[in-house]
Amino acid sequence: MNSTPLAEVLDGQHAADLRKAARALLKQPLLLARGRYADEFRLVRRHASELREWFDRNTGWSLQTDAEAARLRKIPGVLSDPTHPARDATRAAAPFTRRRYVLLCLALAALERGEAQIALGRLADQVVLDAADPHLARAGIQFTLDRRDERLDLAAVVRLLLSLGVLRRVAGDEEAYVSGAGDALYDVERRVLAGLLAARRGPSTVHAEAFADRLAELVSETALDSDELRFRAMRRSLTRRLLDDPVLYYDELTDAELGYLTRQRGFLTARITELTGLVPEVRAEGIAMVDPDDDLTDVRMPEQGTHGHVTLLLAEYLAASDAPLTTHQLGLRVRELAAEHGGFWAKSARDPGMEAELVEQAVARLAALGLVSRTAHGVAPRPALARYAVGEAVVLEPGTSRMPAQRKASKP
Repeated sequence: MNSTPLAEVLDGQHAADLRKAARALLKQPLLLARGRYADEFRLVRRHASELREWFDRNTGWSLQTDAEAARLRKIPGVLSDPTHPARDATRAAAPFTRRRYVLLCLALAALERGEAQIALGRLADQVVLDAADPHLARAGIQFTLDRRDERLDLAAVVRLLLSLGVLRRVAGDEEAYVSGAGDALYDVERRVLAGLLAARRGPSTVHAEAFADRLAELVSETALDSDELRFRAMRRSLTRRLLDDPVLYYDELTDAELGYLTRQRGFLTARITELTGLVPEVRAEGIAMVDPDDDLTDVRMPEQGTHGHVTLLLAEYLAASDAPLTTHQLGLRVRELAAEHGGFWAKSARDPGMEAELVEQAVARLAALGLVSRTAHGVAPRPALARYAVGEAVVLEPGTSRMPAQRKASKP
């Protein structure tokens, strides 16, 4: 009896499960054994050895798994990218501010020293004590949590920790604490907490003063004193950027990186496609790994709703510009668009003075997707934005069955 068909079916199922597990880790680098990603967690555990080897070889990311969680310790390809901040899960996806990030670090430090359960009020007391550190005071950081806005920031930090699985709510809620009407109690998931930090060295061993230098030290690799190590570092860095960044632009690479990518582009993109199903779109200006399933992204374009519509219309406007546009110019354009499309927008978006907020949200989304960049002169379109340019209208004669070939928005 010929067993080839069965072997092919099993190999295909194995590849499909491996791909699903890899995509789950890329989408959610911290997977818990319980909750919405429980099925994906089981797949990751089953294929942990293959996944660990692939990510280590191609990206330098380590994968840690145990009975409770799977943690892919992702290190970004670009450390200075500010376009994907942590966000409050319940308050209109508000991005974390500098103060919230500091509160997050202080809260994690307090939880690490604490017990298996903690009340929000007790956590707040610990944060206030730690915030009195002279180093923080010299940096202009002060917390008393007497003001409502400070308590709101701490509540946002707790909600982030709840979404990550570091905390589990036992009783109460954050709103009661913010309003002063009550408290909340949480279980601390210590294994999840221990796996949260993604760095190659402990923060306490970093001695650089400048923020950028401290980030670089946190993720620095061993000395690259041979061609083999340098090529490995470039392969890992480029693969991280192809996986994580919406677009990898050639003009952002060093000469050595560009030369390596030119020689190894087919190999690098094929390896990514094999594992994840992402498809390379190669243009004259760079490479984007496109997801046919539209799943591996935290920012979508286009998006439904008023803000999504405004973003799409401004993308079209910017794509037709050869020079940066100021936020004032974009605001005037939004005012014009409101007169034309306002009937389809939320009522609040048509209020006078809302142009600035609509522009800021649109530009933030476009920048996060690598479609525009902020410059000293305003907002500059980037090459990938050309896909949102509107071409010349084509009038079909009666009986015409197909569109004539259209000019590509950017060079292939």
